Amino acid sequence: SCLNVNDFGILTVDCGGLDCLPGRAAMNQGPKKRPGESKASVRKDNKMEISTGEEKKRNEDPDRREHPEEKEIYTYEAPWLLYGMNWSVRGDKKFRLAIGSFVEEYNNKVEIVELDQDSGKFKCTGSFDHPYPTTKIVWMPDPPGSRPDLLATTGDYLRLWKVEDDHVSMQCLLNNNKNSEFCAPLTSFDWNSTDPSIIGTSSIDTTCTIWNVETNQAKTQLIAHDKEVYDIAFAPSPDVFASAGADGSVRMFDLRSLEHSTIIYESPSLVPLLRLSWNTQDPNYLATFLMDHNHVVILDIRSPAEPVAELKGHHQPINSVAWVGHSSCHICSGGDDCQALIWDLSPLPKPIVDPILAYNAEAEINTLEWSNLQPEWVAITLQRRLQILRL
Repeated sequence: SCLNVNDFGILTVDCGGLDCLPGRAAMNQGPKKRPGESKASVRKDNKMEISTGEEKKRNEDPDRREHPEEKEIYTYEAPWLLYGMNWSVRGDKKFRLAIGSFVEEYNNKVEIVELDQDSGKFKCTGSFDHPYPTTKIVWMPDPPGSRPDLLATTGDYLRLWKVEDDHVSMQCLLNNNKNSEFCAPLTSFDWNSTDPSIIGTSSIDTTCTIWNVETNQAKTQLIAHDKEVYDIAFAPSPDVFASAGADGSVRMFDLRSLEHSTIIYESPSLVPLLRLSWNTQDPNYLATFLMDHNHVVILDIRSPAEPVAELKGHHQPINSVAWVGHSSCHICSGGDDCQALIWDLSPLPKPIVDPILAYNAEAEINTLEWSNLQPEWVAITLQRRLQILRL
C-alpha cells in the first residue's frame, strides 16, 4: 500500500465488483438519493462516461455554456512527491488548493495553487516551508470568506497559517506537551465545519486533542485508543467526533460527555484502520479502510459492530476515501491500483455489484478530495502531480 507506518509511527507514502454484507432487520434503509442526484455509468476507456441525463444536464449548465472549451482534467506538476492536499472552501476561491510535499527529511514545502480558467493552467500563488511532511492540510471552513483566510497543517505539531495576497505567515503553533522537548507526531486532524473555532488532532501517543483555535488553548485531551490514533473526523455537529487507529477500532466520542466512548467497529484480527470519513449529508454513516487492504468499510452508527457494506472494487490497497460532499449516498475511493472509484450506496441494504464510475490514473492515487463548492470536481494526487477531474 502507499500508506505505511514507519519506525517512528508516522504514516508514510510508498510511491514508486462490490460485495455488501446482508442488511439486518434492525437496520434502516441505506442513504437515499436527494432530488437531482444522478447515476454515472462505469468508465470504459481513458475518459469517464456519464449517463445521458447527466450529460444533458451538464450541457445546459450556464458555466459550461460560458466556457465551452473547458477541459475535463487539469494537471499541476509539483517539484516533489505529493501527499497532503485540500480544496479551498471560500466562495471567491473555488479553484484554489493547498498541496504538501512528501520528502523524507526535515525541510518540506506547502504550495497554494489556483487554476486560471482563462489559460487553463495552474499557477502557484503562495508557498511556505514546513517542518517534515504534512500529514494533513485543511482550509478553514469559511465559505462566505468573512473570517481570516487560514490554513491548518499537521506534522510534528498543529500549525495555523494566515494566507494573504502577497505572502503566507504562521499564525500560531499549538503544542499541548509543555513539559518535554520532544513531541508525539500528529497523524491527522479535522476542522469542525459546524464550529470553526474547534480543531481535533490525532497522535501516535494514543491521544486525541480538541483545540480552541480562537484562544489557541487545548479544550481537552483524551486517551482515545490502546495504540496509535491514525485519524479523527467530526460529525456534522460541534460535539461529536470519531477516531480510528492501530488497535483496529473506530470509536465515537461526545465532547459533552467524555467519560464514555462507543466502539462502533473493530476490524477482523484488529488490523489497523488508517483513515476515517464522515458522511456530512447523512451523519449515520462513516467510512474507513484497513491497512494493506483493498476494500472500503461502510459503518452505520445505528447498528454498530458489523459493517453495512464492504466496497471491494479495488485490486490493490486503498489509500484514500471521501464522501461526495453534495450527496448523501455517493463515496469515492482511491488506491494503489491507480483507480478512483465512485460508489452509489442508495440501494442499501440490497447488494451493490459495481462502482458507478471509475477513473484510471497513470500512477497510484495517494489522496483524493471532493470540492464542496463545485460538486462536479474531484482532486487527486499521484506521484508529483495534482489533478482535478470534472465528473
